[in-house]
Amino acid sequence: MFLKVIACEVAFREICACAARSPNQFDLEFLSQGYHDNPEVGIHRIQERIDAVEEGRFDGILLGYGLCNNMLKGLEARHTPLIIPRAHDCITFFLGSKERYQEYFLEHSGTYYYTAGWLEHRQRGGERPDRKQGAGLGKQRNYEEMVAEYGEENAKYLMEVMEGWTAHYSRGVFIDFPFTRDLPAKEEARQICTERNWEYAEVEGDLSLIQAWFDGPWPEEAFLVAKPGERIAPSYGEDIIQIAWPR
Repeated sequence: MFLKVIACEVAFREICACAARSPNQFDLEFLSQGYHDNPEVGIHRIQERIDAVEEGRFDGILLGYGLCNNMLKGLEARHTPLIIPRAHDCITFFLGSKERYQEYFLEHSGTYYYTAGWLEHRQRGGERPDRKQGAGLGKQRNYEEMVAEYGEENAKYLMEVMEGWTAHYSRGVFIDFPFTRDLPAKEEARQICTERNWEYAEVEGDLSLIQAWFDGPWPEEAFLVAKPGERIAPSYGEDIIQIAWPR
């Protein structure tokens, strides 16, 4: 099969590793992680890339997003089927299944997850639309930039609001893969946890979900296949995403 891949740049290394091992052929396209901070812009950009796919060229479009901030809501398959893992967010991709993610989440509450791609994405310089209130995590701008634009008192307030999410976490986990072990990402994650007074831990990553997504076939319990004319909607159940009625 010849498959188009449209995915978040956070999964760049993991996707490339699986594509290299698959018997299928791929055209890979990665979009900015910044769209997670403003899902309204993100959904529009993803749909633009789906619409730009040439009709009849590919056997399917692998859409590399979880439900993250409702980033899949309303996306429509045009002339080519969309194949999407059933995942709340990309951590499911990196841990191998929604079941393993759920189990780990229940056993280790207050955990924030890191991967090499999550730590690297800002260096890629992709589009970063204005943050929608409440979207995303972490600092988008440094303190000096905010002082210059808003003044010192306002900058202090904004930084406190932006960093307030850290109060909900007490532990950072780096998801490790063999191809990331020689990168500085692991030490960077450890340093972030030290600065935030978080416990630091590592967990072995699992590429089985991504590999199955690249290899096919796509069993219904793990993947949603949207046929031309069908739209995606959250299901608010164990299947995570579902087909909405066509327009």
